[in-house]
Amino acid sequence: MTITPEVLDELLKGCERPEDLLGEAGLMTELKRALMQRMLGAELTEHLGYAHGETPADGQANRRNGSGRKMVKGKDGAMEIAVPRDRDGSFEPQLIRKGQTRIDGLDDKIIALYARGMSVRDIRAHLEELYGLEVSPDLVSRVTDAVMDEVREWRSRALDAVYPVVIFDALRVKIRDKDSRVVRNKAVYIALGITGDGQREVLGLWIADTEGAKFWLSVMTELRNRGLQDILIAVVDGLKGFPEAITVAFPEATVQTCIVHLVRHSLNFCSWKDRKAVAARLREVYGAETAEAAEEALEAFDEAWGGRYPSIAQAWRRAWPEVIPFFAFGPEIRRVIYTTNAVESLNRVIRKAIKTLGSFPSEEAAEKLIYLAIREHEKTARNVRGWLTAVNQFAIMFDDRFNPLGG
Repeated sequence: MTITPEVLDELLKGCERPEDLLGEAGLMTELKRALMQRMLGAELTEHLGYAHGETPADGQANRRNGSGRKMVKGKDGAMEIAVPRDRDGSFEPQLIRKGQTRIDGLDDKIIALYARGMSVRDIRAHLEELYGLEVSPDLVSRVTDAVMDEVREWRSRALDAVYPVVIFDALRVKIRDKDSRVVRNKAVYIALGITGDGQREVLGLWIADTEGAKFWLSVMTELRNRGLQDILIAVVDGLKGFPEAITVAFPEATVQTCIVHLVRHSLNFCSWKDRKAVAARLREVYGAETAEAAEEALEAFDEAWGGRYPSIAQAWRRAWPEVIPFFAFGPEIRRVIYTTNAVESLNRVIRKAIKTLGSFPSEEAAEKLIYLAIREHEKTARNVRGWLTAVNQFAIMFDDRFNPLGG
């Protein structure tokens, strides 16, 4: 639709100051009000079968019955409009439904602000400062609470039958206990899958007080019930009880410890001046061509650094059953399961959202905000780098379990 210069000249006649155009009673507000009321009038015409000023059909009892005043709120502020009515009250406008008081995606704006970690108080101040809208705490809570329906649907959605790689990670959040009202540190567990075509997909999130085989078995059972039949490689970060649980649910899965996390854990034992040298020697371990060569490199590391930092080699030996699967893979697959960029990027988004809150009043509040952070992150998530080369290696190594063309 093209608006001619003549129409614009007529509309802008008398607009001399910014507030004449954008103010509460400015041209833009009046134009929006007029357009909405014209559209509502057209809806009533469609409903009744005759236009304003025309005579209704003989015998038609339901007719126009004036209008009612209604205050609606949108991102440009509050606006009063006239909503036309019919005599028998059967008119249900679609533009602004009965009971609706918010327009222009105000709910989406509130949810987006909440997803960035803003408190209810901050959201109210933001909307009032930018848009002149005064919204109640109850309104913000109702809008964000509606997200839980979306969370439940997301958590029960169907999954692919096979994921080449699933990375399991945990982060800690402060949540107020519903019984004792004491704020406690709880773990949020996240499963990040890589699909057959290299897409990153968060499979789910779970909040639990403690780690353990029983908890992880319930997670694995949930994933199976949602359609997941096989995981080729499960990457974990020292999650207690996980190897046992995953081999029960997915007997053929290869459980691989996260090399990056193991290296970081090792460096926690070092003084700052030694970290660079220790990291270089550890790179000889996980960069070895074979498991045998890696074990020799670990022994050499222990001889060089064991006297000063004995805990490092001990940590690697304890994790060795979940380290050595790494050496059976070629560099293409190693690169995919070694790097934690995908998880680290996701965790940064989540931590940014939760850092301003201090603690959550409930597990549901934590789940709601973390889900929204995940949703925002997945809008910009990219495919795994170098996946085309890696997927060919997966197809060769797991030819009876993985068909990248068939899913």
